[in-house]
Amino acid sequence: MTEGPAPARVMPAVARRDFIRLAGATAAGFLALGATPDRMRIVATLTALSLEDDLTRRSMTEAATTRLGGLIAGLRQRGWVEGVNYRFEIRSSFGGPDKLKTAVQELIDLKPDVILTGSTGETAAVLAATKTIPIVFATSNDPVGNGFVESLAHPGGNVTGFTSSTPEMGGKWLQLIREAVPDIARVGVLFNPATTPGAGRFYLDSLEQEAAASGVRVILAPVGNSAEVDDAISRFSAPPKAAMISLVDSFLVVNRQTIIAAAAKYRVPMIYPFHYFMDAGGLMSYGPTLEVRSADYVDLILRGTKAGDLPVQSPRKYELLINRTVAKTLGLTIPFTLLARADEIRE
Repeated sequence: MTEGPAPARVMPAVARRDFIRLAGATAAGFLALGATPDRMRIVATLTALSLEDDLTRRSMTEAATTRLGGLIAGLRQRGWVEGVNYRFEIRSSFGGPDKLKTAVQELIDLKPDVILTGSTGETAAVLAATKTIPIVFATSNDPVGNGFVESLAHPGGNVTGFTSSTPEMGGKWLQLIREAVPDIARVGVLFNPATTPGAGRFYLDSLEQEAAASGVRVILAPVGNSAEVDDAISRFSAPPKAAMISLVDSFLVVNRQTIIAAAAKYRVPMIYPFHYFMDAGGLMSYGPTLEVRSADYVDLILRGTKAGDLPVQSPRKYELLINRTVAKTLGLTIPFTLLARADEIRE
């Protein structure tokens, strides 16, 4: 039996009816903003998360604070109304390499006007499948090193987008976790070599330099599937005192609940790169503030600008989040000097 393509978006029926009614009532006004009504455009996106994942569900709402919700709201402000002058399509690559290949091919077959990707791995897969359809990566690390663009200022080709961090973040994460747990003798680095930038090396140079300066031993903890997470984290529960760092990695985001549960089970302090982990009960995170800027580039591309002519943009702000309740369960007292620098303290 052949399985049909996944539904484009999930939205409560009442909310969708209200949205369509609003769109129809105000379409003329939106078109007056400059959107061209000559044909229905297709904006497609690929996500590494399951369509049933809480993050995906939240992103599929109309809330401007979510990545996809912000994209839809941003496009509406620029005169693009879903169901009026463009159609939104989403596919999930969750499930392994074969599912990724299938999801990418489904998007390519739609002949979309632009494809929005959410991770380095997704961007590589889509770029390998098309050199003509414009691609905007909502987040990527080292797009030059990965061969996506010729340079950040002049990408060239059919791809552009936004970076989410720099190599120096490795050292910064170690500095922060050492402030929270000053007596650590070693630090474990959790990552999946197949899905993290440069198989982990993108961050490890700065992390190892910081470790050498502070006398902390770095121990790599690579994982290839979710079943390996528990064992990888358990290794850091026994003496000598240890903490862990979660690298930027789409695999870790997908499996964040498993990671948080194991860290709590073995009482291992860990710092994460995104607030998604904090929402799942993590101790602390340091990473770029979520700014949904992809609507700017999607709008320009829909109006005819070449993706390769749009410079790759870097994060404008980073944020430190700390969960003091989680710290207490781990027996930690977060120093006031660190709490004072936090952008958000959760209880």
